[in-house]
Amino acid sequence: MTARYCSLAQQSAPDYAPGLTAERLAALMSGRLMWVNGTVLHYCFLDAETDGSVIPVPGSGRTQWVPWAGPEEQRHVVRECFREWYDLGIGLSFAEVHDRSEAELRIGFQTGDGSWSTVGRDALSVGLAERTMNFGWDLTAPGNRSTALHEIGHALGMLHEHQSPFSGIHWDDEAVYDELAGAPNYWSRERTFANILRKLDPDEVNGSVWDAQSVMEYPFGPGLILEPAQFRSGLRPPGTLSPADKEFALRWYPPVGAPRAGALEPFRSVPLRLAAGGQADFVVEPPETRDYTLGTFGESDTVVVVFEEIDGEPRYLSGADDGGTPHSAAVRVRLVKGRSYFVRVRLYSTWGSGETAVMCW
Repeated sequence: MTARYCSLAQQSAPDYAPGLTAERLAALMSGRLMWVNGTVLHYCFLDAETDGSVIPVPGSGRTQWVPWAGPEEQRHVVRECFREWYDLGIGLSFAEVHDRSEAELRIGFQTGDGSWSTVGRDALSVGLAERTMNFGWDLTAPGNRSTALHEIGHALGMLHEHQSPFSGIHWDDEAVYDELAGAPNYWSRERTFANILRKLDPDEVNGSVWDAQSVMEYPFGPGLILEPAQFRSGLRPPGTLSPADKEFALRWYPPVGAPRAGALEPFRSVPLRLAAGGQADFVVEPPETRDYTLGTFGESDTVVVVFEEIDGEPRYLSGADDGGTPHSAAVRVRLVKGRSYFVRVRLYSTWGSGETAVMCW
């Protein structure tokens, strides 16, 4: 029996300016989907009467309303899987909320729509009325818990492992197309190519070697893989977090240390002495209520994200990414006197000799 597979939406390649050095482009490709460390990802389950899709009824000319609500036992599986990722000791944390306007991740359970997720920070570009994650089959059925771990992996910025250019997989392309065209997936050739046969750029993948045991690896039956020879009879990952999955999560999201971030005061720049992939965190306590600009200077590619501290945790407020451009990342946002804000700056790379700094003004 063919497995049910996660189906990511086809993504267009980032439109970076021509002339970027290989080192700069590699840094941008590897980090563009990742959250800044220390982010609290809020998730909600869409279960109101207004949450759902209108889909056609085959052969009838009519449409029907299909809700996105999921039963409590399936939501419990998802909560457990968020907890399993968090218990690795990563610097991200997860909090369930009940208001979609407070959630970066909005989760539905529409049967027949497949299981999928946006990847990393792409969730921020999805409208509040839409899902960023869906589960299209029963997560409580034997072997299906791995689907929740897999989709959360996407939400953290991970991509499909079998699409790694380091895998050395030689497919029987037509056998793969035929297999996925039938039940239970019913995929088009375009969807099959995008989710299975297409090779990722080496700088996009989860690691520099292929991890056949990854939770981001699909299982495959016999006759689809021609090489490596040991997988001609099928590939069956265990459906759990592999050592390489854990290493990836901890490399991008290392544990957040106890010391409080440094202060960022208006009109006083602070040098950023970061290596590629490094991050600096700051606290802003505005002396007056007004619109402020928070941004970086220097020849570097950075992500700048502003959070407001609400009920003791950072809530995403705004962000800017200047990756691949000659401009500096800057956020214009209204800050209120008496409240606390966090500014997190993550460096992709530096591409000039000047010093990179951050300032609030």
